[in-house]
Amino acid sequence: MGKLYTAEVTATGGRNGEVKSSDGIIDLIVKKPTAMGGEGNATNPEQLFAAAWSSCFLGAVAAVGEKDHVDMTDATVTVRASFNEENNAFFISAEIDLHIPTLSASESQKLAEKAHRVCPYSKATKGNIETKITGI
Repeated sequence: MGKLYTAEVTATGGRNGEVKSSDGIIDLIVKKPTAMGGEGNATNPEQLFAAAWSSCFLGAVAAVGEKDHVDMTDATVTVRASFNEENNAFFISAEIDLHIPTLSASESQKLAEKAHRVCPYSKATKGNIETKITGI
C-alpha cells in the first residue's frame, strides 16, 4: 500500500472552534448547530463529513458508471449526516441519495449500490454507521 495523498487538518476549540488545513485552503469557524443548542451560523463537523462523503461518493459513481457509459453530466449526490443520541450515547447515521437524470430510479439505485461498495468513505464507515442508499 502506498499513500497517494494525506490531508492534514487541525481543529481547535472542538464544536465551537476552528478547523484549518496545513495548506490554508480550509480555514473555517465551526459551531454547534442550533438544533443541538448551539449558536449555529457556521459550519459543523456533520456538514464537513457530508461534503467529503458526497464528493467522494460521486467520484465512485463515475468510476463504476464509466463501464456502462453512464452520462454523469448532471449527476448529484446528496449526503445527510445525522448526529444521533440513544441511551446517553451518541452516533452518526447517514442517508445518501444519488440522482442521475439519464437513468431510471431503479438503474440509479443499482449504480448507487455498486458505488457504495467501492467508495473509500463507504468502506471506512461500513459496519459503523447506519447508512441508507437511494437512487432517485
